[in-house]
Amino acid sequence: MNPFVFHNPTKLIFGKEQLQKLPKELANYGKKVLLVYGGGSIKRNGLYDELMNLLNAHDFEVVEMAGVEPNPRLSTAKRGADLCKQQDIDVILAAGGGSVIDCTKLIASAAKYDGDPWDFVTGKARPQEALPFGTILTLTATSSEMNAGSVITNEETQEKYGWGGPFNYPKFSILDPTYTLTVPLDQTVYGIVDTMSHIFEQYFHTSDNTPFQDQMCEAALRSVMVTGEQLVKDPDNMELRETMMLSGVWGLNGFLSMGTRGDWGTHDIEHAVSAVYDIPHAGGLAILFPHWMKQTYSRNPKRYVQLAVNVFGVDPSGKTDEEIAMEGIGRLSAYWKTIGAPVSLADYDIDDSKLELIAKKAAINGPLGGYAQLSQEEVLTLLKASL
Repeated sequence: MNPFVFHNPTKLIFGKEQLQKLPKELANYGKKVLLVYGGGSIKRNGLYDELMNLLNAHDFEVVEMAGVEPNPRLSTAKRGADLCKQQDIDVILAAGGGSVIDCTKLIASAAKYDGDPWDFVTGKARPQEALPFGTILTLTATSSEMNAGSVITNEETQEKYGWGGPFNYPKFSILDPTYTLTVPLDQTVYGIVDTMSHIFEQYFHTSDNTPFQDQMCEAALRSVMVTGEQLVKDPDNMELRETMMLSGVWGLNGFLSMGTRGDWGTHDIEHAVSAVYDIPHAGGLAILFPHWMKQTYSRNPKRYVQLAVNVFGVDPSGKTDEEIAMEGIGRLSAYWKTIGAPVSLADYDIDDSKLELIAKKAAINGPLGGYAQLSQEEVLTLLKASL
């Protein structure tokens, strides 16, 4: 495995009825709070009223910013940063899913910056400071509640990139599975796909001597698949919601990737797709990942055999490595289809008219992927196969 340094400073507060700990956590950073949320789901599930009652009872001054998009936009983050500067905000509270938290990460850094926040996303500049922020998670998927990553869309240029840094870690995150009970079925499915995709991205690496990391990924995938299949049939099951919520955190908080460098090429391609078409991120991943696997199988057949046998239960007897691998990939596609995920770009009314543009955006910095580098031409081939 590779040498590594691991550091994750986020305080995780997990379980039912943990919201009461919020005032104490927020008080460590000040009394004037910017509350960031999305399209109103926190009002429908009762979290908004609970939050406001709790914050008012403890004399916090709250400034609200609603309307964060599912693919959070640069203009929205700029609006939040301006509010922080104008209102002299002490601390930010993100209430929602990964998109709200991702947007909050850029708001926090942009609030302490006089330039264009897009500079941080493109790497033109690095944050030197940021406002502190905490999160209350309502949608299991991204682990943004316990990592330093963020994905932002520039709607003017149709670019969507991931970025990160030490100031992007939440100071604390409160995870109560109760607030995920009202998540719509399609969003529940997307959470399952997103969690699995994050694990896949870390599983496909080129480091040697990683039996512990590999087996952790394999166990996590098996657990998510069993839980996910049950959850879509029984969405009101609190125990299943709890397990999926913890799985989402574990899927991308750094633990599974110690000593390795994952691929992340599929994410880069999906970011380009949703930058142009604004489709759900996990929906795009469900479509693209099986095709990425088929296209990259020959780079390391043994790894695909290992995945097929250890995760998807393929019987290797009397089969070639390619047959085993392709059966495993087929079982992944079948699983995602069974739980209700999309299977082709056509499911989002995407045709071949902009595939070359998408491929160009995905490979704008050259070949992409840490495990199996794909050229712009190879990305185009993958996109055509995904129609």
